[in-house]
Parts: sequence; structure tokens; C-alpha cells
Amino acid sequence: MPDIDIDFCMRRRGEVIDYVTQKYGRGNVAQIITFGTMAAKAALKDVGRALDLPYGDVDKLAKLVPNQINISLEEALKQSGQLRSAIESDERFKDLLEVAKRLEGLARHASTHAAGVVISPQPLTELLPVYKTNRDEITTQYDMKGLERLGLLKMDFLGLTTLTVLSDAVKLIAANRGAQVDLDTLALDDAETYQLFARADTTAIFQFESHGMRDILRRYQPSRLEDLTALNALYRPGPIQGGMIDDFIARKLGKKKASATKGGVDLVHELPELKDILEETYGVILYQEQVMQIANRLAGFSMGEADILRRAMGKKNRDEMAAQREKFLTGCAVHKVPPKKAERIFDLMAEFAGYGFNKSHSCAYALLAYQTAWLKTHYAVEFMAALLTSETGNTEKVVKYIHEAKGMGITVLPPDVNTSSVDFTPVGEQIRFGLRAIKNVGENTVLGILEAREKLGKFRSMFQLCDSVDPRLLNRRVLESLVKAGALDSLGARRAQLYAVIDRAMERGQKIQRDSASTQHGLIFGGAAAHEPPEPELADAEEWPEYELLANEFATLGFYISGHPLDKYSARLKELKAVELAAMEGRRNGEEVVIGALVSSLRPMRSRKGDRWAILNLQDMTGQLEALVFPEAFARLETVLKSDAPLLLRGRVNVEDAGTRVAIQEAKPLDDVAGAPGTAARMRVRIELSAMDEMTLDQIKTVLAGSPGPCAIAFDIFDAGGDMATLTSNQRVRIDERLVSRLQEMPGVGSVEVVR
Repeated sequence: MPDIDIDFCMRRRGEVIDYVTQKYGRGNVAQIITFGTMAAKAALKDVGRALDLPYGDVDKLAKLVPNQINISLEEALKQSGQLRSAIESDERFKDLLEVAKRLEGLARHASTHAAGVVISPQPLTELLPVYKTNRDEITTQYDMKGLERLGLLKMDFLGLTTLTVLSDAVKLIAANRGAQVDLDTLALDDAETYQLFARADTTAIFQFESHGMRDILRRYQPSRLEDLTALNALYRPGPIQGGMIDDFIARKLGKKKASATKGGVDLVHELPELKDILEETYGVILYQEQVMQIANRLAGFSMGEADILRRAMGKKNRDEMAAQREKFLTGCAVHKVPPKKAERIFDLMAEFAGYGFNKSHSCAYALLAYQTAWLKTHYAVEFMAALLTSETGNTEKVVKYIHEAKGMGITVLPPDVNTSSVDFTPVGEQIRFGLRAIKNVGENTVLGILEAREKLGKFRSMFQLCDSVDPRLLNRRVLESLVKAGALDSLGARRAQLYAVIDRAMERGQKIQRDSASTQHGLIFGGAAAHEPPEPELADAEEWPEYELLANEFATLGFYISGHPLDKYSARLKELKAVELAAMEGRRNGEEVVIGALVSSLRPMRSRKGDRWAILNLQDMTGQLEALVFPEAFARLETVLKSDAPLLLRGRVNVEDAGTRVAIQEAKPLDDVAGAPGTAARMRVRIELSAMDEMTLDQIKTVLAGSPGPCAIAFDIFDAGGDMATLTSNQRVRIDERLVSRLQEMPGVGSVEVVR
């Protein structure tokens, strides 16, 4: 039986499984088992646990296995000298390795296939053994390969995020604009939508988002659904490497005659009966269905026979191909197709069949691409809100799409306990950040906050929030995240003030709700008490410095809302032709690039020779990118890369199968870039002489020494009578918010002025 794959909305896939279970009977339907096997690292860890070896020792050993998919222990020993020496130097590890090698590759545990469901015309227990999981799901004991050999029907019920985005966008349009959109009846000739494809503005467009596809769109200029269908079929390794895309574009633009001319056969001209089959694809045999139609039209094959021919061509089965060739030529002779022409056509079909793609699949995905593009064109706010919601939890994607929204003129408002919903929601022509997207704030907590807000109308203080929401949903970690993300800014207090009263607000809220639950005051649970104690006053705490505000926002949201550490360098980065991280995918391999970015994480590594190198995660205003720092560069740059300052980086593009990365060769703080607009030329520090002592002077000296850079410092020293003397220091510093803040906290320092 063939596999049948169907895509469903992510949220409703479970309903489909319930439906087929009810329709065909619980005994006739089961999900498919899959087996996790003992890979190299897992084998070492499991055997170490069974041999009662210390976990730390075994974990260190497992980490010496190179990070390579499907690597065997034998191969790991060849590649890693450290692994070999660790095992040779410890008798315990020799025994461990011997046992692990024997267990490697064996099934370790059973789990449920992510999408597969098998449906039988009779109870499955009459055909195969079944298995009940710890969640009471019935699965087969045979995996999908065994089921295929039994001849059972396997269906993949796949959850497709795009379908969920489309569904959510339609609901948001109705809620935000009162407009009813029926995607099933959209006109498929909307000029503005095809203009979006033609200019390759396809970020977030299903199947058309990659850099390579964008390049093709610009050249191809699609203007109908058939064009999108063709591009879906063409954008695969075979057609790309075979030069089919360039040929297809030339035909579309009229630079080549729209006929298949390979092998000396002008199919459309010489065989007019093929015109309606090949006209849509400009004479190119692009789809598997076209191979079948040609065999049917010229040789009288039934569609079933034509499908056997298609499969033989696709698999390049020589014996089967020889038999099919004879059958095709015989059929062509019956239909009066000249023998030489028939032979050339068969050869041409065989050549293209290797590249052929299923048109029905390609067309279905082209339709989804058109629908997403139509929504982005006509209801951009609602579409982007639905898209951001679908990526909640994937910080990299959220940052990317927020940047895209800004480029479309859509403002993404910060989270707010008084206006935000669970997910991203459109507010007029803006999008409000969803509370569930804040790290450490779960959906149940958000629902509890919204329930309390609905009763109150609006939270007026941190204390009222804790008084009103079920204390089981509000712990310190949740409240810290809400404060750091700026979600409590509408309460009218500084973040530093709110942060300082978290414990007191929690204690008060827990007490009030305990009293409420025990009916001491005759209160309704969660309501306001008539005899509640007055709310304490907030401490007059200074707001956190800018660098701390931004760092906290990044930690809880994955991006910056109040500003970005790179904002003040944007003009200079443009002068330096710095490449945005979001645009890195389109760069050619080996190209040298300049980047302005922050290092959000650094993972030290060791080479096979034992040399230290690192994998960095870089982020700028447009997104994130992984970078590599090889041993020689890492030895020079380690100190700079570990700083939290914005950096100017130079490196070479590394295009790999897994994606694009950059090999870093140079790095320095952006503040140290000579003549950078927006950076400080010098700093003036006002000092009250009467408040100075030797210890304070030493502290100032230490703080300045911790920020070496290009900028001069002048000290304006005032005595008790108001007289001033200016001293210029030989020391140079890198001026940033942290340095200014630390100096201002010093006793005797009156003010710090940055002169640009």
C-alpha cells in the first residue's frame, strides 16, 4: 500500500486521530511504534550507570565522543585522541567500552511515531502484536517498515504550523477589524499578492522564505498559481544541479522557445497532441503526472500502467526499464508514432522522470504559499501577530519576525499585564506582545492574571496583582520576569522599585488569600477585602541603568524593547558596510564580512589535537547567528569575546549543509573603532575634594582601569569654596553606560559628562 501523508492544523491533529479511531473502531486503528536505539554516547552512559561508575566520570567520557550524527564508538575512538587516552589510562573505562560496543545500536526504549497511524479493515490484534504506552495509547509492536511488509495502510497525520497560522490570522482579522475572510474562496489572481512574490518579499511565506528561492523569484517574476506550483517542484537539488531552473526561467521570459528540444525532439511542435500536457510548463517535463499523461496519450498506457512506468523511471530499475521501453515503443507503433521519435521521447521522459515531482503535492503547497502571501499583503498586522504566536518559545524566530514587522511599519508593543493577552494580538495597526512569550511565565499563570484582570478591570499596583491572582500561580521567578520584561510598567512605578517589593507583595497576597479562603472576613476568593491593610509605600529606588534594563529585557524576552545596545552605532556600522545577521544567509562561501553584534553565548570547545576554540551565538537588531572562532583566533580574542560590549567583528562566511555560519578572524569593542560617530571623544568627571579620600581615589582608578579604550578623561575638582582645577588623565577608557553608572555611584563624584 502507498503511504498517505496529510497536513493538519497543529492544534487539531489530535481530533483527527480521535475521529478515525471512532469511525473505524479502536481495535482497527493504532499509532505506530518507533524505537530509540543506543547511540555511542547513550551506550556509554547507560553502561556506566549499570556498572555503578560515578556519573561525573562517565559524563566527561561521553563528552569526548565527537558531535557527529550516527557516529559509532569505533569511529569515535579513531577521531578522538582524548577519548582513546582516557580509556587506555583507566581500567574501569576499558570494561565500560567493551560492554558498550556490544550494546551499541540495540533498541533502548519504545516511543510513539510523531505522525504515523495505521488503519486496518479488521482488528489489529488478528494481524500483529500491539502495545499500550504509559499514557494508555495503543501502538503497534512492529515499526513502520514491518507494517509496510504486512501490506497495511500507513497514514501520516502531520501537524503543519502554517495551517495554524492561517486559521489564527482569520480569527484575528474578525476580532480586530470585523471582517470575515474565507481562504477557500480567495480569488487566485490578486496582482498585489503576486507583486510580493515578484519582489521576493517572502519572509514568513510558506515554502518561499529561503534566500535561494528569493533569488529565483526575482528572476522568474511569477504571475499565476501555476508559476508557484512549478517553482515548488523546481527548487530541489536535482533540478537545481541539472540546470533546469535557468532553462525554465528562460522559457518563461520568452528567451527560449517553449518546447522541449533535448534529444533533437521539439515535442510541442512535432507532437501537437502533447501541447495541452506541456504548455503549462513551457515544454519542460516537470511533473510525474506529465510522464504518466504522455505514456497514456502516445502509447495507450492505462493510468495504472503509466504509474508503474513512472516508478521504474524514478528508481532507474534497468530490467524494469527495458521491459517498459519495449511496451512503450509497441504502444507508440499502434498509435502511429514514428519509431525513432518514440525512442527519443522515451529517453527524454526517462531523463526528466529522475527530476519529476508530484504536481498535486506541489500545487497544494503553492496554494498555502499564496494564502499566506495574500494575508501578508492585505492583513499584515493580523498575519504577523498569528505568525509570532506560532513561534512563541523559538526566540530566534520571534526576533526575526519582529524585525520583519518593524520593516513593514508595524510596531510591536511591549508586554503589559493590563493590556496583553495570552498570545501576540493586533491592536489597531500595532501588535501587543503576548504574556505567554515571556520566559518563566507559563500559560496557566497568564490565564490566572487575565481572570483577575477581568474582575478588576485594571491592576493598579504590584500589591493588587499579588492580592488578586491565585498565589500558586505567582512565584518569585514569575514576578521577576514580569518586572524585567517591562510587563508591569503600566503600574506607574520604576522597575527597580517593583523589583524591590516582590517578596513583600507575595507575602501580603498569600496572607490575604489565606484569610479569604478561611472566610475570616467573609470574602469571595480572589476579591478585594474590606479590611485589607493599606498597601505599603514603594521605596524611592533609582531606576536601573540602561545597560541593566536592556540586559533584563533580553534575558526575559529574547530581544530588546526599550532600545538596543547597537542603536547608537547604526550610522557607523552603515559606513563600515556591516552586514546584518538576517542577511547573512545570502552571502557566498568564503566572502569576507564585517558584523556589528553582541556575543549572547560562548561555548568553549577542544579540537582533536587539544587546541581550544569556540562556538559563539551572535545577535544584532535583526536576529541571531552562530559563529566559529578557530584556535589561533580564539587565543588572541578570548578576552574581547567574553566581554558584554558591542563588538565589531570581521570574518569569513562558512556556508554549510546545516546553514550559514561565520568564522571570526578579528574582534574589537565598537567603542574602540576610531572616529566612530556616536562614541564619546572624552569624559568630564566632577569631583568634590572634601569628600575624597585615598580609598575612594583607588576605587575610581580601579573602575577606570577595568574599561580600557580610546577616550580621554578630564577631572574637574572643586574645593569647599567653589574654586575649580581641571586635571587631564593619561588614562584612556571605553565609555559606556556601565562605566558612567559606576562612577556616579562613587562618593564625592558629583556628575559625569560625556562630551561627543
